[in-house]
Amino acid sequence: MANGTIRYWAAAKQAAGLAEEPYDAATLAEALTGARQRHPGELVRVLQRCSFLIDGDPVGTRDHETVRLAEGGTVEVLPPFAGG
Repeated sequence: MANGTIRYWAAAKQAAGLAEEPYDAATLAEALTGARQRHPGELVRVLQRCSFLIDGDPVGTRDHETVRLAEGGTVEVLPPFAGG
């Protein structure tokens, strides 16, 4: 297990009711499961549409079970953004 920070942006921040919180997880999948348990409801729906950065690197289409989290790392939760 690793400890780090999840940062929520835009609609994810609004749905979670906070800008950031700690994680204690080995993978992105575990960290997101924890977030869903702590914030049932709208955040669960928002997370389905989000992209993620792990320590600044995009996750892309990788399976979240395979994305390892580092001690002291940061998960950025990025909902789709509108604009041009």
